[in-house]
Amino acid sequence: MAGKQGRQWRSMCKSLVLGILLTSCMILLYCLSTPQVHFSLPEVPVPYSCAHRPSQLHTKPTTNNSQQTAGQACTPKVDIMFLKTHKTASSTFLNILFRFGEKHQLKFAFPDSRNDFFYPSIFQRSQVKDYRPGMCFNIISNHMRFNAPEVAKLLPMDTSYITILRDPAELFESSFHYFGRLVPFTWKIPGDYKLTEFLRDPNYYFDPEGFNSFYLKNLLFFDFGHDNTLELDDPRVEEGIKLIIDQFQLVMLVEYFEESLILLKNALCWEMDDLLFFKLNARKGSTVSKLTPELRARALEWNAIDWRLYQHFNQTFWKKVDAYGHRRMAKDVAELRRRNTEMAAICIEGGHAVEAGSIQETAMQPWQPIGEKSIMGYNLKKNVDKAYQKLCRKMLMPELQYLTELGVNLWITKLWGHVRDIINW
Repeated sequence: MAGKQGRQWRSMCKSLVLGILLTSCMILLYCLSTPQVHFSLPEVPVPYSCAHRPSQLHTKPTTNNSQQTAGQACTPKVDIMFLKTHKTASSTFLNILFRFGEKHQLKFAFPDSRNDFFYPSIFQRSQVKDYRPGMCFNIISNHMRFNAPEVAKLLPMDTSYITILRDPAELFESSFHYFGRLVPFTWKIPGDYKLTEFLRDPNYYFDPEGFNSFYLKNLLFFDFGHDNTLELDDPRVEEGIKLIIDQFQLVMLVEYFEESLILLKNALCWEMDDLLFFKLNARKGSTVSKLTPELRARALEWNAIDWRLYQHFNQTFWKKVDAYGHRRMAKDVAELRRRNTEMAAICIEGGHAVEAGSIQETAMQPWQPIGEKSIMGYNLKKNVDKAYQKLCRKMLMPELQYLTELGVNLWITKLWGHVRDIINW
């Protein structure tokens, strides 16, 4: 009995020490990384387009009412704003964008010293690495809290605005697992099943003013730059959704990722080769909490704004699929899956993702949440054909390593990584 009590006390003391250390380090990092002054930048208009016009046009298939496919010449669109929302397979799509940008020698607007634009502060142009008014950027794609006027002053007028959404109940489960330890009010939730206990009475635990609380309520709406604590019947909710509708030309869905990529290919006149991907930052199944129908209903009620947002874009998504043609979509998705399967056989040792402890190269280790190693990764196949070596490595490369390779200085992110490793003792 005494031994059990001793272990409980040691666990409590360890949690207290780690909590104090974590809070102190996060406050320090916040002070180091958050810009305290926003300088008034001169208004220098960017060009209509920053595109490098290819010498050859692509043939874009089009479908008429009789489902016959015809060819139409088009130019690939390369000026892109991708709002990288949280826990939405956005790292997988970011890898696609990085490879596309390198292929066409495009200029990225990157953050400085970390892998996001000082999130959760609202985006400002001054947060872009080496920014000067009037500069020409093709792509911006790192995590930010969206600020349409500032983005518009950074990117050319012909920019395509794209983002991705996820079923809010599944997103909430993922966010609670990944960020929960970074939200201090969760530390007081008793028991081993904290998500279940939280959803039993979220208003009891939730502190809207609490540090990092935005991760656990209407995170999508927050990422779009809006107030995530509004009541659903507040007029500002519909106003915010209307703004998102007007600002983004394509809203992809995680649940239909491959269909989303085909719609993107059609909208931007890309090639099938541009869409190849491996699923990055996936969690091992044993760490995923299976939501009962009751818990799912509670999660959707708690994230009601995100649910309203998702429902709207789920409807518009399928209208786009209808316009594209269901038979044509099924054919193209099958082709994309076939190509991805071929690349997995060429690139991946064993043909599938492995747990963090089984990843052989440090350079292939993905970023892990505090307290556990639940994010899976890959081992690059030995003796890959020279024709595929570079592509395979890029397709398998985790986000932070790819950013470093593209020239981004991530000293704050790396410092936080060292702190995280100490906390995980």
